[in-house]
Amino acid sequence: MRNFVFYLFLFSCINTYAQTKPKAKPTRILFVFDASNSMKAVFENTTRMEGAKKLFVKFIDSLSKDKSMSFALRMYGHTVKYPPGDCKDSKLIVPFTANNLAQIKQKVLEAKPTGITPIEHSLTQSANDFPDTKANNIVILITDGIEECGGDPCAARKKLMEKGIIFKPFIIGIGLSPEQIKTFECVGTYFDMEDNSTFSSIQKIIQQQKLNKTTAQVNLLNGKSLPQETNVNTTFIDVSKAAYKYNFIHTLNVLNNPDTLYIDDYPTYKVIANTIPPVESKEVKLTQGKHTVIPLDVPQGTLSINRPAGVYNYNEKVKIVVRETSNPKIIHVMPFNMQEKLIVGKYDLEILTLPRIYYTAVAIAEAKQKIIDIPNAGTLQIKALEAGDGCIMMKRNGKLEWVTNLSNQTIQNFNLQPGNYTCVWRSKSLKGSIYTIEKNITITSDSQSNVDFYK
Repeated sequence: MRNFVFYLFLFSCINTYAQTKPKAKPTRILFVFDASNSMKAVFENTTRMEGAKKLFVKFIDSLSKDKSMSFALRMYGHTVKYPPGDCKDSKLIVPFTANNLAQIKQKVLEAKPTGITPIEHSLTQSANDFPDTKANNIVILITDGIEECGGDPCAARKKLMEKGIIFKPFIIGIGLSPEQIKTFECVGTYFDMEDNSTFSSIQKIIQQQKLNKTTAQVNLLNGKSLPQETNVNTTFIDVSKAAYKYNFIHTLNVLNNPDTLYIDDYPTYKVIANTIPPVESKEVKLTQGKHTVIPLDVPQGTLSINRPAGVYNYNEKVKIVVRETSNPKIIHVMPFNMQEKLIVGKYDLEILTLPRIYYTAVAIAEAKQKIIDIPNAGTLQIKALEAGDGCIMMKRNGKLEWVTNLSNQTIQNFNLQPGNYTCVWRSKSLKGSIYTIEKNITITSDSQSNVDFYK
């Protein structure tokens, strides 16, 4: 009886799972067909138009066997005779509806080369031909020419992305020159109709895209090569343009895995993790319809330089300069009393107090906090009856070290680290070095000391 109840429960779970398992996304394919005047040209003992029609029918007949796909047809250059043609001559001829294959095929077979070639306009308009983004939306452009209306086909790509059409449009070229082919590099994947593998290649990619969109994830690796670092800004650089394309604050999802990113697969990327210091990936080329993992080694520890809040409220004015050891370049400037994550390594610190405080080769260990405590400063007030020249020097290790110069003001205030100091001054009106005055003073934290040069 127990076994019967167990199997009944198991069957119930399996049945519930089968009922609730999400269905695979359908695939929509929009054909954008070039019916412009240039398609009249002869191509391999026939016209380019006839060659394009034969290829189109081959595609439709083959792809229609997959019942998860639906189709639509946009055509351009098909109504207004060239010259002059009409740069708005682009229309959705057959929308995405059930059982429309015969109508699509008939419209293509009836098409006659007529007008001009508005590629950007047609691709931009095609973004509105898809009812929503709840399917794998694909564009296949069949053309023999380049943009003739002053448009930028590259700009159309952005519009397609905004509508959730994240796959590269397939451009099937008919008799294009190498220079003409280059104009489509920013738009999508180019295929030559003369290439015998074009048909099978596009079919293969469409099948891949049915299963997966082009995605990526950035693995911010700790010292054990586990993707557990996060909450870091990551910048995607388009290598060819040397310009940033995306910024993402790295996130771990509910399963504690790096978040999945849906991004354009056209550029070659470099990814920069904006850690301190930043870490840059190698060049990354995404694979269409597949998931790419981009690893970056960013093990981090924490640095905190602390000092009590002073009675004179000057801590917020003092900064700490951070450099990698043996590298003079400043990589960061941080305030007191703040935890800052740094990549594991050794750092030189210059604390901009008076006098400066230096730490060399401070080791930052992974997942550890390095705390440095700095004593609070005291205040020194210097008074004189008239303007003069002078400086403040600190007594340290049996030597006098210059700290700062005095100004010509008769009352001056300085925040100094605790220690023994010598103040040196001479009135401007007294022209002999013999009139130099020295006064010794001890500075203690959170206390005010005074030096009067007229006493």
